[in-house]
Amino acid sequence: MLELPKGMGRINLNQEPLGLSRNANKAGFSARFRALLSPQLVYPHDFRLTEKEKTSICYLSFPDSYSGGLGDTQFSFRLRQAGGSRSSPFQDDGRYNREAPVTLQREAAHYFGYVYFRQVKDSSMRRGYFQKSLVLVSRLPYVNLFQCLLQLIAPEYFDKLEPCLEAVCNEIDQWPPPVPGQTLNLPVMGVVIQVRIPSRVDKPGSSPVKQCNQENLLPAPLVLPSVHELDLFRCFQPVLIHIQMLWELMLLGEPMVVMAPSPTMSSEMVLALTSCLAPLRYCCDFRPYFTIHDSEFKEYTTRTQAPPNIVVGVTNPFFIKTLQHWPHILRVGEPRMSGDLPKQVKVKKLAKLKTLDTKPGIYTSYKTFLHKDKTLIKRLLKGIQRKRPSEVQSALLRRHLLELTQSFIIPLEHYMASLMPLQRAITPWKNPPQIRPFCQEDFMKSLEHAGPQLTCVLKGDWLGLYRGLNSPEFPLWSQAELQEAAGCLRAPALLE
Repeated sequence: MLELPKGMGRINLNQEPLGLSRNANKAGFSARFRALLSPQLVYPHDFRLTEKEKTSICYLSFPDSYSGGLGDTQFSFRLRQAGGSRSSPFQDDGRYNREAPVTLQREAAHYFGYVYFRQVKDSSMRRGYFQKSLVLVSRLPYVNLFQCLLQLIAPEYFDKLEPCLEAVCNEIDQWPPPVPGQTLNLPVMGVVIQVRIPSRVDKPGSSPVKQCNQENLLPAPLVLPSVHELDLFRCFQPVLIHIQMLWELMLLGEPMVVMAPSPTMSSEMVLALTSCLAPLRYCCDFRPYFTIHDSEFKEYTTRTQAPPNIVVGVTNPFFIKTLQHWPHILRVGEPRMSGDLPKQVKVKKLAKLKTLDTKPGIYTSYKTFLHKDKTLIKRLLKGIQRKRPSEVQSALLRRHLLELTQSFIIPLEHYMASLMPLQRAITPWKNPPQIRPFCQEDFMKSLEHAGPQLTCVLKGDWLGLYRGLNSPEFPLWSQAELQEAAGCLRAPALLE
């Protein structure tokens, strides 16, 4: 495994499965797993994983379904730490999380894994194929940055092996820590990656990149437009006409399975779904790529209790049977075009999800609260016909989802503000005044005269949508807002 600079991540390499990295601020490489049990090579050498974590990473680093395709594949996963959250060795963790958007905060109880998998024919290998994965493990959801880094490192590693990792680790060890609001120049293997780390004070929907000092960088830097944002339009192409339904399911924290033909499609769709609520953080669990060997397999497939609030991505056809009791299943196929337009999946009854050759579709009985935005769909489909760039299409889609989320949370913010004491009651010479408790009933009454149904262009049963919030999403966000407000109240008292 290889270390990344303070607070960034780790990287691993394997030949059969895969490996992991160091601390939350650094990154590690691990190479080649023997008998699918442990990594052959791990950088940094002093990084410690439990045997359970090694085994999980091993399986998650390789495709879980048969694929005769040769070449290179990239995907990602999210792994629950054995034993829960652990304290970070870096003192700036707290500062980073305070200054970063909630969607990019460092996780304490999970690792993100970013995989570069190669499969080519090789008669000298026992199975007739060379199969190896390079994996970067981090607590940060920097999917664009880390996948870009792997694209530079993995091909070189597969040719030169361990000496390549040592050289790369030495370079990455000199990288500065990620500081929200700053643009970083990250040299590696003769290339300078330039990327800006988003800040909590950034305006939602603003341009993510501000290039700087390029005239002093030779060769010209490889500029990433975003450290984390996916090409939403590409991810959602087969479900564009159902984007409203998917946003509601994410908001309500409903259990969902994404069945895809490859780990790449599975992980990208899950990450795209959980990003729908930005600037809110998706508060439920999510697993971009999940295999039958996962330690949570029994928990997710049992029929003796309701499915957990999680979005899980799978590729093994075996899951069609074991997860068919879940309330919402999105099955996507290989990208297909119908003329100039992407073929759209249909909403189907769950009872039809029975066989291994089940067709792509959204299998659910869910009825949306809000109406479809037909204007948006027409703009996107017309953009396809006119060959509008994908990044422009993604910007339109992201802006629509942002406006939806803002329409939902603004009434909540107004109600939270009404719970605050008057400004004149806040003084450094007295104990901070108490914030009135959040009351669901009072909040619902306030929506009757100040809800989004009065101002939002998108019509539908907004009040019903608020009533449907039976997931952790709503109370966790409310609690976080109250805690932040309480901190603001305590600040003047601390000045005394």
